[in-house]
Amino acid sequence: MNTLVSPTATTREAVKPQPRSIPMTPAPEPIEILLVEDNADEAYLTINALRDGRVRNRVTLVGDGVEAMAYLRREGKYADAPRPHLILLDLYMPRKNGREVLAEVKGDPELKHIPVVMMTSSREQQDILLAYNLHVNCYVTKPVDVGQLIQVVRQIENFWLCVVTLAA
Repeated sequence: MNTLVSPTATTREAVKPQPRSIPMTPAPEPIEILLVEDNADEAYLTINALRDGRVRNRVTLVGDGVEAMAYLRREGKYADAPRPHLILLDLYMPRKNGREVLAEVKGDPELKHIPVVMMTSSREQQDILLAYNLHVNCYVTKPVDVGQLIQVVRQIENFWLCVVTLAA
């Protein structure tokens, strides 16, 4: 432990550090997360990683891009759906892929403020470049290892909930 030395003290006289209170950052409020994932196993792992995290988020799972857009536009059975604060979006899905969903979200004045995290197994440079050209907020390559996938999901949660300030 460092001690402070008074400018008038001799070298043997040390001023003890004063105790001080350091404010703790409160846990962030839970947010609405829309998970767009067609793989049931990966969806299960992602939801459990978010559930076991520091914040009790509300996660809604939809299985493809068509359903995601219906949810985001509050159509049909999603008429009363809450607006998500964050979208976790798979790239390769049936009916409407992640690129198509991303383009629609970022092209819609009502939705474009919602951060979109592209979570995919693709490491193809053209997929990465196209996602960023469509204004994805970040592109995350899913690890194959289950333990690593859980860690990645928790890091995403920590960044988007504890570091970033999201729009209300």
